[in-house]
Amino acid sequence: MGNFKMTLQYEGSRYQGWQKQENTENTIQGKLETLLSKMTGQRIEVQGSGRTDAGVHAIGQVANFHADTEMTPEEIMDYMNRYLPEDIAVISLTRASERFHSRLNAKGKTYCYRVICSQLPHVFDRRFAHVVSEEIDLQAMQRAAEYFLGTHDFRAFTSNKRSKKSTVRTLDEIRIGKACSISMSQQDVEDEIRFFYSGSGFLYHMVRIMTGTLLEVGTHKRKPEEMAGILSSGSRENAGELAPAKGLTLMEVRY
Repeated sequence: MGNFKMTLQYEGSRYQGWQKQENTENTIQGKLETLLSKMTGQRIEVQGSGRTDAGVHAIGQVANFHADTEMTPEEIMDYMNRYLPEDIAVISLTRASERFHSRLNAKGKTYCYRVICSQLPHVFDRRFAHVVSEEIDLQAMQRAAEYFLGTHDFRAFTSNKRSKKSTVRTLDEIRIGKACSISMSQQDVEDEIRFFYSGSGFLYHMVRIMTGTLLEVGTHKRKPEEMAGILSSGSRENAGELAPAKGLTLMEVRY
């Protein structure tokens, strides 16, 4: 029985998130398990480093699975990429130690959230970026983001109110800056802003709520100094809106 580690890319637009569900087969984990079970003739369970939400994308999702097979990692990867939908791809696949677990062994993750400041629709970016028509104060958001750095209880920044697990997380870096993208529509996207979050781990909806809150700072609906009070309150109602899933991409998982 071998343990295999794979790195995945996927466009999450048409999927109901990572985690398999009883009422739908349209999940990333479900697609992978169905294909691997067919390939091996065994019941395969795929463990992901985290459960990305419906509509969230990944460039560097990591997962692992155990299988009794004589196929090489290269043969498995070739098979998967031949039969997976075109919006899911395996970009690396190797043998891992028997005890490797993609979620339990993860030391940190980096997410990116894309925002385009424009009063015009962006047809070719619509599945990958959140379009905001208002002007955004970049420096105000950068000041506000500093309050999130370090180790804090992020209970106010999760939608999961019933979880009994710790809501303490450590954020090592938040970078917010403008990015000039190439758009097929040839629209001016020099006003794209990208939010990069790196930390030990993230709660359910944490990145999207932080982004929604920072955008409220950027549009002067809140002041940067309010972040300290939101954190200490531990109340989801005090934080900002949940930013749309489509702007979020899991970039990297570190071990």
